[in-house]
Amino acid sequence: MVRIRQHFERPQITDVSAAVASALEALDLGRRIKPGHAVALTAGSRGIANIPLVLRSTADFLKKLGAKPFLIPAMGSHGGGTAEGQRRILESYGITEEFVGVPIRASMETVQVGETAEGFPVLLDRIASEADHIGVVARIKPHTGFHGPIESGLLKMMMIGLGKHAGALLYHRILLDHPFDSVVRSVGRTLMKSAPIAFGLALVENAYEETAIVEGVAPEAFEAREEQLLVEAKRLLMRLPLRKADLLIVDEIGKNISGSGMDTNVVGRKRAFRMQPPPAGIPVMRLIYVRGLSEKTHGNATGIGLADFTSTRLVQQMDYRATVINCLTAGYPEGAFIPVHFATDREVLDAALAIIGTRAPEQARILHIRNTMQLEEVDVSEPCLQEKERQTEFTILGPPRPLEFDAAGNLSSL
Repeated sequence: MVRIRQHFERPQITDVSAAVASALEALDLGRRIKPGHAVALTAGSRGIANIPLVLRSTADFLKKLGAKPFLIPAMGSHGGGTAEGQRRILESYGITEEFVGVPIRASMETVQVGETAEGFPVLLDRIASEADHIGVVARIKPHTGFHGPIESGLLKMMMIGLGKHAGALLYHRILLDHPFDSVVRSVGRTLMKSAPIAFGLALVENAYEETAIVEGVAPEAFEAREEQLLVEAKRLLMRLPLRKADLLIVDEIGKNISGSGMDTNVVGRKRAFRMQPPPAGIPVMRLIYVRGLSEKTHGNATGIGLADFTSTRLVQQMDYRATVINCLTAGYPEGAFIPVHFATDREVLDAALAIIGTRAPEQARILHIRNTMQLEEVDVSEPCLQEKERQTEFTILGPPRPLEFDAAGNLSSL
């Protein structure tokens, strides 16, 4: 194996607090938000760069207007589908009342605020519905399950995040029969009419998980601007060095890494591709081996079903109930399917390399990554260096070395 360092474009905001203040200032929120007004801010369940600071800076800006901001856990069914579980997820990201300086008001109760043009009920967090205003704070990025001009961002945060567990169940059932793009737009338009949406704060990250864009978005511009920002987010996306490989080894998956445990845009396995052909350029990994779970996923192994192999260690780490609740809520039971597993990495690799087709094991194109968010340094097998279909430029960091197993038969993590 050879260690390489990939090179990605790196636009970065160094003063996040100033960027947040500038983005909100541009919206002239004082025309709408008056002293004493309660403002609910969405706080999601993803590992977004600088998110505690973004929320604190947003809250500070609103306080200067005389408003009374507070946080709403906006994460659908995550945290086991309980208010306390969702509060704990926020705290695990450093989003605490002490740091942000505002209360966290967690509830799983929802109210119906209207219906879409198609007749679908639209649900909203009860506490958010009682606020004078709602500020939608969300990262714009490719969705792990759906493909289209709008994927994961402000509109999805409104639909799934503010819909809580009940909304997530409802919308994911609807999405089994209707396109994501049309549903998320329709729900968003209904919420614009029926809920006190005051502004959006859109975040885009670079390939190094750093804040690249902070932009205030007026409610009437959510759809158009989110489409434009998604194009930029996809351009900046971190990727694997090769589009095709025989075996991808992933040290860890987790909800803090991706809603699907591992970013399907990176590994090329997206459930939407069951119903429609994948677009050109999607990565093709013949086999995927997931070795473990991240600490911050709290046992939630959602997405393990995307893998072909896993370790017995991971199976023992799983919070099976949390995993199943998450996957069933998403209408994606196969996301919780447990792959073939062995006690050691050596056993998995022996099994995997025996079924990669006509290539001899020593000619296998193997990629080894820590997770799908950390792809700057990757281990690749020597045959990968001869491949012409590269997705990135990279530098070789050292001489080739054999796969090294410890006394128990396991690899070291990157």
